[in-house]
Amino acid sequence: MGRWSFTEGIHDPFVSFLQCDQDITWAARKVHGITTKDLAEAPSLLSLWPTLKSTLGRGPVVAHGHGTEKRFLRAFPGHPFGPWIDTLQLSRAAWPDLPSHSLGDLCQSLGLDSFAKYAPDRNWHDALYDALASLALLDHLVNYFQLAEAPVEFLLKPDTSTWHRLRHS
Repeated sequence: MGRWSFTEGIHDPFVSFLQCDQDITWAARKVHGITTKDLAEAPSLLSLWPTLKSTLGRGPVVAHGHGTEKRFLRAFPGHPFGPWIDTLQLSRAAWPDLPSHSLGDLCQSLGLDSFAKYAPDRNWHDALYDALASLALLDHLVNYFQLAEAPVEFLLKPDTSTWHRLRHS
């Protein structure tokens, strides 16, 4: 079986700040590096809708801990986004005994860093960087467990019962 690659199709990732009517909190500035000034002339979410719809409406959406992204995209009632593949849940099912399932720790321990070339001068908690890292992790999981021929539904609700049992014992 040949190697499957989700990252082969990455050629021009879409990135944009979004207009916001609130000041960015100190914590958000520290974690994400975004300032109120960065958002001053950013487009509105509504003006980006056609781009988002054409980009994300084509198939599964991948994220590590997809809750934040899902909450954000709920601003568009009836949006076509999904199904959602959560690499956090997949990694907990795949390697339940790891001490950390954070995206950064997983990528480091698995030697996944080739995605970084698509996001030069960016780092963890940057939306593009984390999205590319999630895609690289999914790519690794699919190849490691030989899931390239499995239906996408197999990736949607992984069995994390062992991880939960280990965590609560």
